[in-house]
Amino acid sequence: MRAPRFFAWFRVVPLAIVLVFGGISWVYAYAPAPLFQFIYPLRYEDDILASATAYGLDPYLVCAVIETESGWNPNATSDKGAKGLMQLLPETAQDMIVQGLVSADEADPDDLYDPATNITFGCAYLSYLIKYFNGATDHAIAAYNAGMGNVAIWTGSGGDLSDSIAFPETQSYLARVKTAHERYRELYPTSFL
Repeated sequence: MRAPRFFAWFRVVPLAIVLVFGGISWVYAYAPAPLFQFIYPLRYEDDILASATAYGLDPYLVCAVIETESGWNPNATSDKGAKGLMQLLPETAQDMIVQGLVSADEADPDDLYDPATNITFGCAYLSYLIKYFNGATDHAIAAYNAGMGNVAIWTGSGGDLSDSIAFPETQSYLARVKTAHERYRELYPTSFL
């Protein structure tokens, strides 16, 4: 009679998988700040602070939106025509002027690849969404991705937003922005003082 082998493949493979994922989780939880600063860079601090302050926003939230929208690429363009760091449509920027939130003398909606201009319009729009949703930041973040109408439909029955989002892309977007928001606060605690 043959004794069972401890290192049989059906025991080793699951153990190896658990160890790999455990190692990745440990690195993610305890990695040194410079590693995460590479993953979550910070640029345009003066422009972010100025616009976030002007529109009553948390500058770390602005950083999280920029990271999620464009990965800090000021020349990013989406398939739908959204431009720049905060991925704004020219129509959205123009609407911020019409709403009186941005002065046409202060920023040109046709210059959305300019980081300062894009951040100004993006902060105005994000602030507008937060006010529209009565301070519900998660609603505003979801609306930044999926539109105000969709978020209004999803929350019309009064349920929890995260359970009501119908688009997997928006669910992922909301989670990514929230994670990035936390990371920026942890990694750059004195950047916006």
